[in-house]
Amino acid sequence: MDHPLRRPEEILAYRPLKQILKSGSVWTIGPADTVMAAVRLMEEKNIGFLVVLEKEAIAGVVSERDCLRRVILAGKSPEATAVGDIMVKNVVKVGIEDTFAECLRLMHAHGIRHLPVLAKVKVVGVVSIRDLLREAVEHHAKIIAELERERMTMLTSTV
Repeated sequence: MDHPLRRPEEILAYRPLKQILKSGSVWTIGPADTVMAAVRLMEEKNIGFLVVLEKEAIAGVVSERDCLRRVILAGKSPEATAVGDIMVKNVVKVGIEDTFAECLRLMHAHGIRHLPVLAKVKVVGVVSIRDLLREAVEHHAKIIAELERERMTMLTSTV
């Protein structure tokens, strides 16, 4: 059976982030805010990662793990510690046109689970390893369904 040529975005590795990002919500905090404020925001929104913005530019990022390791385990007070004191400043980020494969490569190379997504210089989203896994599962379910339909077509045409 002839297989039509697939457009690049139909091949999972080449799919751009603009097709993967489901929500445009980006939860942010300022570097002068307390770690307790960051933890409360993460709990309220049921997330584990915040982008730290200063004058609408990325100053850093902070995760639940950063709060736990750099504050609680270090014996610091979350009420008295500023996010800017514990945030990751060298932020690995991607553009909205970057691909699924590029995100996986960066996450693996840097040992991270979240990537801020930018359109030019504006943060438009955050992609997580969970988002990429969901996309892979949906993609493979679609491929399996196509193969099953093709198989059934072949079986019924030979009867």
